[in-house]
Amino acid sequence: MSAPSLRDQVADVARRLAAEGLLIGTAGNVSVRVDDHLAITGTGVVLADCSAYDVTVVSLSGDVVDGSVAPSSELDLHCRVYERTDAQAIVHTHAPFGTAVACVSGLTSLPVLHYQQLGLGGAIPIAPYATFGSPELADIVADALVDTQVALMANHGSVARGSSLADAVENALLLEWLATLFHRTCSMGRPRELTADEQQSTVAQAVRLDYGTPQEKRT
Repeated sequence: MSAPSLRDQVADVARRLAAEGLLIGTAGNVSVRVDDHLAITGTGVVLADCSAYDVTVVSLSGDVVDGSVAPSSELDLHCRVYERTDAQAIVHTHAPFGTAVACVSGLTSLPVLHYQQLGLGGAIPIAPYATFGSPELADIVADALVDTQVALMANHGSVARGSSLADAVENALLLEWLATLFHRTCSMGRPRELTADEQQSTVAQAVRLDYGTPQEKRT
């Protein structure tokens, strides 16, 4: 895949997530990996207006390969997640409800209230706080994403990985929906979490039905 094509795809995703309200101003970043390189949104870019020019191609060690804009301040985070997981794309946002949940004192994970959350890995971890753009934050978030597709970042935001840009976007959107659900449920009373048995039954049913995969109509 050519660098211009990669940069266009990342820019398209940044604009879409901004339109969805998950990326605000210059806050957030998007990347996609191909082999030993990744294309990532540049620092200080207004993501709603992101173009291919605003996306930079770098090596996994962080060296700029193509582009005129300095890469995102969270480049280390993206590189570390690619190193420790099988992610092919990463979306980091400051989505309103995900960020709000990540700011709740004493909350260490987003509990499983809805069966769709199981497709992301179950209870969603809230990674401990660390200064943005720091090696400490990169390590903490990479560790949090080893066994899950998404995580919240304490007093910071949300992060989602996926097997493709489209997959990472869907995971990010689902995470924000789940955070919104949690917020609304808490406003009405104590949330009812799915029990371990209910979760296990749901996973078995999803496997049996090949849930979420397009299928031909049975005759």
